[in-house]
This record gives sequence, structure tokens and C-alpha cells, in this order.
Amino acid sequence: MAEATETPAAETSTRGRPKTRVGIVTSNKMQKTVVVTVQRRAPHPKYGKIMSLREKYKAHVEDHDYPKKVTINEGDRVRIAETKPASKDKRWRVVEVLEKSKNV
Repeated sequence: MAEATETPAAETSTRGRPKTRVGIVTSNKMQKTVVVTVQRRAPHPKYGKIMSLREKYKAHVEDHDYPKKVTINEGDRVRIAETKPASKDKRWRVVEVLEKSKNV
């Protein structure tokens, strides 16, 4: 006979914190989406030289509608967090605007 083993609810529902990144908004021309460029410095795997690397992430912004209501402009410094997939390319969301761009 098989025994029914119960797992505590705390074990099954605990998840780690989502990954966060800080970057600059490079495009805000889509509805509810901005493109954020994140720069980081890392050593080359073989040679050890420090390189500047950058990645672009598409992030979801709920209250951003491009032609009518723009809440985040290009050049703004934002914090993005990992989330469940919102579309084919969007797996990040804007958590907060850290600094507004100076050329508004």
C-alpha cells in the first residue's frame, strides 16, 4: 500500500526573489512597452580582460500608451524586474523610475 505523504504548504509556495536590473530606456514608441538597455562589466571567460556588455530588454508598463499618455521617456533610468511572460518577447516589467531624463 502506498502512503500519502503531505508536503508543507510553505515548501511548495516559496519562490525566490525575481531578478532585477537597472538600465536606461532607449525606446518608448510601443503601447505599454519600453525597451531598456542594461550595461554591465564582466571579464572575458578566457583572457580575463574586463569588457563592457549590454543587453536590451522589453519591459511592460501598464499605464503607458504611446501617442496619448507617455509616462516614461527615453533616457529615464528605471528598475525592471523579472515576471511571467507577457508576450513573445516581454518577460520583464518596470518596477520604478529611478531618475527622469534631463532633456525632456
